[in-house]
Parts: sequence; structure tokens; C-alpha cells
Amino acid sequence: MKRPPAPLTDIPRLTPAPHVPDSVLDRLAKATSGSLTTQLYIKGIRQPVLHGLKPLNRKIKPFAGRAYTMRFIPAREDVDKYNNLTTAPSAENLQWVGVEQIEPGHVLVIDSNQDGRAASMGNMLITRMMKRGARAVITDGTFRDGTELSMMDFPIWSTGVTATTRLSYHHVADLNVPIGCAGVAVYPGDVIHGDGDNITVIPAHMAEEMANLCEKRDDIEAYLALRVQAGEALWGLYPPSEQTREQYRVWVEAGRPPIEPTE
Repeated sequence: MKRPPAPLTDIPRLTPAPHVPDSVLDRLAKATSGSLTTQLYIKGIRQPVLHGLKPLNRKIKPFAGRAYTMRFIPAREDVDKYNNLTTAPSAENLQWVGVEQIEPGHVLVIDSNQDGRAASMGNMLITRMMKRGARAVITDGTFRDGTELSMMDFPIWSTGVTATTRLSYHHVADLNVPIGCAGVAVYPGDVIHGDGDNITVIPAHMAEEMANLCEKRDDIEAYLALRVQAGEALWGLYPPSEQTREQYRVWVEAGRPPIEPTE
């Protein structure tokens, strides 16, 4: 009689995402979300936008950074007690651990189960991450201390603001694992891009390709916008035909002269 196989002692893990260098992040930060989402769609990524989130800070600051993730599950009364907010690293308070693991170039992305009844965190922890070099903080729930956060020169995105403490509804169950945020899969190391309109998730292995494609697309779209503003119809112009692309190349070689009105 065969013995049953021994139980697995380790959980198989996905291969970590490739590291996206700061030079690529800086290029992506200059891309528009419109170009990014279009190019990602062409490459097969259908819906990369964290829908329903808005910036809390008054000054909009475009950014791109590497995802560091935080996963919430519903709170439970015998676990999520106020005296578990220890001042030393503890499995009962992983949120503090995550904050102190943030490195320059990170964007903290919090899976709050799209539940805004309690704040994901507030001013103290967000300030600490900003000082550690984070590029942004994002939740599909809410934050507290909205007045203070709105005045920070730092990208902070959420669905809104509430003063209710996280302990009421959220338990930090894991750090830097795959999560869902606002209905989109986010893997540690993915590039998180933000501008005045959206938060977009870029798979890490596609980051440099997206930077190359978006630099080209944003430049030609700026040219096309000038021609539309000059009075031209869309046919053959947008999306650009091969003739229009050739006209763009000639325009660039000519030093980008002003485009005269057609009407």
C-alpha cells in the first residue's frame, strides 16, 4: 500500500518581478495616463486603472514608483485591539512593519477590500513613509486626517476621508504580496503611475517598453492636437494614417514650426 505524499512544507511563490530602475520610473512619470492605458490595451492589458480613486492632496504631482503592497482582511474583535499597536515589530501590528520597510521609489498600495468605513491609515504613518522616500500612498478605502493630508506635497489617493480608526474594520494580514486594489491586480514591484486623472498599474516587465512607446505617442498626439486646434477634421488625422505620420516626421525635422489655421 502506497503511502500518501508528504504534505508540502512551503507554499510555492511566484518569481519576483524584475526591478524597474529609477531612470525608467522618471520617464514614465512624464507619460499621460491616456497614452499608458492605450498602449497597455494594445499589448493586451485591458483595464489597468484603479477606478473610483481621487487625490486628497490639493497639488497634483505626477509620479511613477514600484508597488509595495499591504493586504487587509476584516477586523476581528479578539485580535484588533488598541493595545496591539505595539511600539516594536510585531505580527499583531504589521502596518507599522510595512511603513518601516518602505524604501525610496516605493508606492504603498493598500487593499482595503474597497471598504471605506474605517481609515486605512492617517497623517502620522503617511508622513513617515514620505520621509523614507515613498513616491505615493494609495488605498481603495479611505484615509483619516484629510485636512493635513490635503496640504502635503505628496500624492495621496483614496475614495475619501473618515476619522474612524482602522482597527474598527481592518486587520493588516500580509505585506508585499499580490493584492487587488479597486478591482485591479497589483503585484509587488509593478509600476504605479499617477497623474491628474488616474492611477494606472503597469506590469514591471513592461515598464521600459511602455516608457518608449508613451514618449513617442505623447509627442505625436501633441502634434495632432495642434492640427485639430487649427481646424482640421479627424479623418486620417486621429488615429494618424501613414501619411499623417510622415507629415509628423517632416514637421519634427523642420524644427516643429507653428501650424497655421485651416479656416
